[in-house]
Amino acid sequence: MSKLHLVFGGRVRDPRGVDFVDTSAIEIVGVFPDYASAEKAWRAAAQRTVDDAEMKFVVVHLHRLLEPALTTPGTAV
Repeated sequence: MSKLHLVFGGRVRDPRGVDFVDTSAIEIVGVFPDYASAEKAWRAAAQRTVDDAEMKFVVVHLHRLLEPALTTPGTAV
């Protein structure tokens, strides 16, 4: 199974959370086949906006959303 990762970001109300101010303005960086490439893209996007404390980029593990049973401890597949 591919372990897809989504990188996206935007302006947040509080930099400690992920409450995005305007979901229609979220920037989709891309979908990546592994965590290493997603992290590289995340770092590049975050570095571009390093001076803006209200901008936040995140990595979402899409494979965990698509196959939640695979990440639940003690669950047989």
